[in-house]
Parts: sequence; structure tokens; C-alpha cells
Amino acid sequence: MKLRLILAAATCLALPIAAHAQPVTGPYVSLEGGTSFLNSTNYDNWAQQDFGQLPAVQGPTGKIIFRPSYAGAVSVGYGFGNGLRVELGGNLYRNTAVKVNENTTALPLGVAAVSPGSISGGATGGQYTYGPMLNVLYDMNLGLPIFPYVGVGVGYQWAKLQNHIYDSTFVDNYEGTRGSFAYQIIAGVSYPLPMVQGLSVTAEYRFMQLTASRNYVTTYPVPGGPYDGPVKFGQQSSHTFLIGLRYQLFNPAPAPAPAPAVAPVAAAPAPAPARTYLVFFDWDKASLTPRATQIIAQAASDSKTQATTTIDVNGYTDTSGTPVYNQGLSVRRAKAVAAQLVTDGVPASEITTKGFGDTNLLVPTGPGVREPQNRRVEIILN
Repeated sequence: MKLRLILAAATCLALPIAAHAQPVTGPYVSLEGGTSFLNSTNYDNWAQQDFGQLPAVQGPTGKIIFRPSYAGAVSVGYGFGNGLRVELGGNLYRNTAVKVNENTTALPLGVAAVSPGSISGGATGGQYTYGPMLNVLYDMNLGLPIFPYVGVGVGYQWAKLQNHIYDSTFVDNYEGTRGSFAYQIIAGVSYPLPMVQGLSVTAEYRFMQLTASRNYVTTYPVPGGPYDGPVKFGQQSSHTFLIGLRYQLFNPAPAPAPAPAVAPVAAAPAPAPARTYLVFFDWDKASLTPRATQIIAQAASDSKTQATTTIDVNGYTDTSGTPVYNQGLSVRRAKAVAAQLVTDGVPASEITTKGFGDTNLLVPTGPGVREPQNRRVEIILN
């Protein structure tokens, strides 16, 4: 089972070779909440008679069954801008004990001996699992509104056990806090919220394994004197589902889009009507805004009064998507502008449309940057 999980994680981590990362650049924080399913945990009970000089004896063995309660995680991380992230996080998982399946063994001397057999009893209390984890993650950009990510982590976890298990023939108390090395496998998706720059909603799955067995204190009260001693719990694993928010710190606000005007590309205004017009678009959109429609109408009107033979309509995008996706988006933007020019009376035979994707940036940026001025269509009157 563990080998299959490790191989699955390695396969997931290899996927980004064929995909462009959605970069998280610089420091970030995240906060998540949800629920965790703790797998049934096996135990092996050895008892020592308090009132005599008897050696430790084999007590009951079995497993405790838990139900999910709540889970939370908080992380501080850093993104390198190429899809890779590292983060230091802490988690707290709560699980409630509900049932015990136990195999009993007769104790020596016939003192409160319990006949061998299998019994099923109730359980109260539960377990807290908490500790730090160091995670390495990779974000992927597949040209979708959501961004999948995968990761692995290592760290140390404490398991605080407070269980009271009972049956018509026995009452046991298991308690204590013990630690273990742990590793986890992570898979999730994030969705950037357009209304807040740098803020994303995340949905995440974590598989966690505590690798060491742990010895707790057990009290095994029976007539004639209590038996007590260590109870050994085996490795434990859990499946956790979390929903949260991730915020990229120091994320610069996007530059405000300039008010489009009938003006040349050159910064200096010219008294004569411009021969180049800029139409800007919202992120990941090819639909025309009311202001864009006004600029196109002006370009169509000017083309009839100037000595215009052809009109070039060139579409562009910013760098936040994959090159293939951006190329298609730039063509859709150019076609939307050309269609509006025809609606405004320009003959289709005079219009040439082209898409240039995320090349020829108006504002030079790195990959994965949502720059408003690069999301444009240029109308050029020739």
C-alpha cells in the first residue's frame, strides 16, 4: 500500500514536465480547515500487577475504530516563480474513538482472569494528532481557471491519546502523548479570486503516515487489584480533506489600465486623428467592454475619412496562461474587434486579423504576470 502511494506521488510530480507552472512568487500564508479520517489503529497490551512481584503478562490485543471530527492546518511558504513552492506548516487533527474490537488473553494465577476470545466494546475519548511538517509543492497551469498542485512533506507528529474503552467484562484507559516521524502526500487545486489580488481558494487532500509505533500507559482494573503497564500502538495513517485560503504577501497591485483614447502609440499626443487604436480586455476575456466598443466605432469612422486601404487587427495577451492557450485567446480577441468593425460599416475585405499570443508585450514582464496593458488588440489603419 505504501509503495503504491509513493509511486503515485512520484508520477504526479513528474506531470509538470509537460505543463507550464502557475507561479507563486515570494512569501505567502495559508489557513485551512476540514476533517480527517484516522484509520483503525492496532494495539498490543502488556499488563503489570501493581500489588505483587509478578512479571509483565500479555493482555488484550485489538484495534480502536475512530470517526472523523475536525482538522486544521496553517502554513508559511515561499514561491520561486517557476511553480515550485516550499512551506513550513503545522496541523491539528481530532478524531473520536467509537468502538474497540479486542482479543482477550487469560491473566495468570486466575486473578480476575478473562477467558480468551474476541469481544467488541464501546469507546469514548479520542486522539489529537499535531506537529510541524516541511512541504515541497509544485503548481501547474493547464490553461484552466483552476490550478492543480501536488507535493510531499516530512516532519514530526505527536499523537495525544485519551481513550476509555469498555465492555461488560472489562474497562481500560489508554492515555499519553507520544511522537513519531511522519510523511505526507498532498494533492490539491487553487482558484485565484479576481476581486483580491494574490488571494486564492484552495481544496486539498493529504495522506499522512506516522512511521513509528508508540507506547502509552494503560490501566486495566480487575477484582483483586489493577493491572497496569504499557500498551503498544502500531503505525497510523489518515486521510484529510481541507478547504482554505492562500494569500501571496507583498503582491503588487496590477497597474491600472490607461483610459483608452484615440491616440497614437507614441506617448506624445497628436492633433491629427490617430492611425493606431488600442482596445483593452479583462483578464481571460475576449468580450468587448463598453469603452472598447466606443474606440472601435471611432476607428471605423476615421477609416472612412482617411485614405485607408487596409486595416490590421492584431490581438495580444499577457503572460498568465500557457503559450498555446494565449495564442488562441489573442485570435479570439482580434476576431471580436474585427466583427465589431464590420458591424460599424467597415468592409470585411479591408480587414486582416492576426493573433500574437503573449509576444510583443506592451509592458515587458516575466512569465505568469497579469498585466492589464498587455491584454489588448491594436487597430492599425494603413
